[in-house]
Amino acid sequence: MAYAQVFHGPDQPLSQQAISLPASLQPGEVLAEIALATICGSDLHTLSGQRIEPTPCILGHEAVGRVVATGSGRPDLGIGDRITWSIADSCGACPACGEYDLPEKCTHLFKYGHASLDDGSGLNGCYASHILLRSGTHIVALPDRLTDAVVAPANCALATVVNAAERLPERCHSALVQGAGLLGLYCCALLTQRGVDRVYCVDRNEQRRQRSADFGALPIEGIDALRAREPGGVDAVFELAGSATLVNEGIAAVRPGGYYAFVGMVHPDTQLDVTGEQIVRKCLTVRGVHNYSPRHLDEAIAFLDQTAMRYPYDELVSPPIALSELQRAVELARAQRFFRVAVRAD
Repeated sequence: MAYAQVFHGPDQPLSQQAISLPASLQPGEVLAEIALATICGSDLHTLSGQRIEPTPCILGHEAVGRVVATGSGRPDLGIGDRITWSIADSCGACPACGEYDLPEKCTHLFKYGHASLDDGSGLNGCYASHILLRSGTHIVALPDRLTDAVVAPANCALATVVNAAERLPERCHSALVQGAGLLGLYCCALLTQRGVDRVYCVDRNEQRRQRSADFGALPIEGIDALRAREPGGVDAVFELAGSATLVNEGIAAVRPGGYYAFVGMVHPDTQLDVTGEQIVRKCLTVRGVHNYSPRHLDEAIAFLDQTAMRYPYDELVSPPIALSELQRAVELARAQRFFRVAVRAD
């Protein structure tokens, strides 16, 4: 028997519920026991009603687990293997999966932590003791040297940033990261490791802004400070704060012919006050990035493995809180004392 914390809607209490484990698995399926999950900002948006998900459901999509059972056709995995997995399950056959190279926009997409209890086994989210991974889910075995706390957020925040930074301008010596949350800190480290000479980071929260220095960034207070350092503009800008009010500053900060990635604005309150002329006259490339493909998760885990001794990833995640106290963990996440709050099954 598995158990989970079930979400019934905004402003309603979470409830602990027992759910039967599947008696058998379909080909390609994997049953995993959750070792550690973390609370993503999108989960907080759902809990507050800023995002709408079907209910009742099990939230949570950032996690590490161990294989308990597999269906046929999974010779790559053994019982007890420590794994993480992609946020979404894709069919592999539709135009988005093949022709467009966008499996994260699969016609038959299924997203963990975003599905109702009556969809399949019900074990669809990570705020639970177990999760059933479907056959089209990309699964990555984890290096022993990486702790659960370091890895858990990678299958959302880090893999998404890897996707956003995949198409840097050919000439990219400088970049601006808007937002020093977990996405922003990952982005600072990734760009630094990719050889971008000057990575600037802005955030209204001074403590978070200064923390970006630990991940290779040059913290700056705002656009005026950036202009003093980069009068011609930076080569790339990454919007990672989820705030539409930052976009005009980002356009002003990027050089002609530069690259602007929209990543954080995944909620409806993102109406833009931008003219086409601002983009056209600067010959900008603007790219929207939502989630990622399997290769980006592979690259994210490899990046953590290569840089775990260089950057203090472990300091970004709270000590684990018992799953039975998920509401307390949510309140701690809202307080923003940590970049991620960890949850572990009792």
